[in-house]
Amino acid sequence: MKKTSGADYSVPKRAMVLAAGLGLRMRPLTATTPKPLVSVAGRPLIAPILDALRDAGVEDVVINIHHLAEQMQRFASKIKTPQIHLSDEVSKLMDSGGGVKKALGHLGEESFFVLNADSFWIDGPRSNIRRLAEAWSPQAMDVLLLLASGAQITGYDGRGDFLMDSDGRLSRRPERAVAPFVYAGVALMKPELFVDTPEGPFSLNLIFDRAITTGRLFGLRLDGEWLHVGTPDAIADAEQKLMLSIL
Repeated sequence: MKKTSGADYSVPKRAMVLAAGLGLRMRPLTATTPKPLVSVAGRPLIAPILDALRDAGVEDVVINIHHLAEQMQRFASKIKTPQIHLSDEVSKLMDSGGGVKKALGHLGEESFFVLNADSFWIDGPRSNIRRLAEAWSPQAMDVLLLLASGAQITGYDGRGDFLMDSDGRLSRRPERAVAPFVYAGVALMKPELFVDTPEGPFSLNLIFDRAITTGRLFGLRLDGEWLHVGTPDAIADAEQKLMLSIL
């Protein structure tokens, strides 16, 4: 992977947080609360994501909404920085890729971050948002994913998502195999990737797979720890990790 020096990079100013999902695996909590607002260590799940973006220098964030949208609207109205724009999917869920495409008018013409609303990680010595921006090389890359591996992961028992070569280039986990890297729910990508995509709902996996085909999907290993908060039972483990991180 091409590395840049601190003088050669800037942090993209816009991001999208995918927050329109139904949170089915987080029931019964999400019967009355949208998943991004489920409390972890006394704060909504989405709050540390917005903090990380703000602290890295991101100025504008789009949040798409669907389930219990009025609660998300009230939450967003209280956020001063970064500036929040809501993308309304109340009438129709657009899936991850379709949701980003619907919001492109707010995201501009430069590269931007895309984060899952349940992305939850503890930074190491440096901000992982800033590390992604520093590693970003638009000449070589279409998409750069933040990845977690091995002992960095809490609350995940899957087979992994990607293999990564010595340059950081990614390929999919072969069927029935185990891959060392898990997508941590944070990506940096280009708006032009959405030009030739469906008009309705579609997954970001379409974008990722196209980038794999052209050799332009790259990964960056997370510095710190990734907490997979996918079910109510995972909340206690995440809270324990957070407590240990501040001791």
